[in-house]
Amino acid sequence: MAEPESLRCSSVRNRGGVQRVEGKLRASVEKGDYYEAHQMYRTLFFRYMSQGKHAEARQLMYNGALLFFSYNQQNSAADLSMLVLEVLEKSDTKVEDEILENLAKLFSLMDPNSPERVAFVSRALKWSTGGSGKLGHPKLHQLLAVILWKEQNYSESRYHFLHSSDGEGCAQMLVEYSSSRGYRSEVDMFVAQAVLQFLCLKNKNSASVVFSTYTEKHPSIEKGPPFVQPLLNFIWFLLLAVDGGKLTVFTVLCEQYQPSLKRDPMYNEYLDRIGQLFFGVPPKQSPSYGGLLGNLLNSLMGSGEEDDGAEEAHEDSSPIELD
Repeated sequence: MAEPESLRCSSVRNRGGVQRVEGKLRASVEKGDYYEAHQMYRTLFFRYMSQGKHAEARQLMYNGALLFFSYNQQNSAADLSMLVLEVLEKSDTKVEDEILENLAKLFSLMDPNSPERVAFVSRALKWSTGGSGKLGHPKLHQLLAVILWKEQNYSESRYHFLHSSDGEGCAQMLVEYSSSRGYRSEVDMFVAQAVLQFLCLKNKNSASVVFSTYTEKHPSIEKGPPFVQPLLNFIWFLLLAVDGGKLTVFTVLCEQYQPSLKRDPMYNEYLDRIGQLFFGVPPKQSPSYGGLLGNLLNSLMGSGEEDDGAEEAHEDSSPIELD
């Protein structure tokens, strides 16, 4: 009994010590001694890390980053945010919702145009992998997507929604994106590309949800199915065909709707991949796409053989544009 009691006392002392240190650091920041406070945070970080106090180091850096952000000290805040990631990378910290929410909070406070934000999100996604896929944890992608949506950065938001499991949120964002930035004649293309890309990522459920939610909520789409726009009818039939898995149905469907599918040269490339994933179509020996387009497709479709370098390039790249 004595040992647990001593451990509890030690833990209480540690918390009290951390709180006193944080009080001193906060006082320095409030006085405007930003540089001194920043250097004190860094010194404490390395001290805690050398002592194996990973949780304390992470919490101190997180609180410090929030404090600097509140005083618009972007550089110091971004630096401490990177140290939060360094703790996660060097410790055995498990991926938990609270940590993902903390990372998203730091991301939301960073200057949207800063190079530090790009580096931060790339490292955060890589750390969050934790067995949930090479491109980052779906929950973190969802949190990032919502932040970027609020910033009206629709194309980046769309990319992160694609790698989440939030088909409904993606659809609502696309309705706003289409209504505010798109042509009325392209209202069907916004959701068609999203559905095809979700299917290429083998996320059939989100593909269905994004289609049904978008077509229900978009003010320029009349209630269906069937729909006025042939491309929407194609997507509706495609989702039914994916559930059935019959190659002949898929083949006839693609042939019948070629006029609509020719509106975007990427559609048939996506459908080639969907044919392989859901209908047993053998992959082409000589892909018709190459170079940048090929890399774009491979990164989107999550090729299992990507090396780390390719993965980094993907995470730092811009999302596929709608037009």
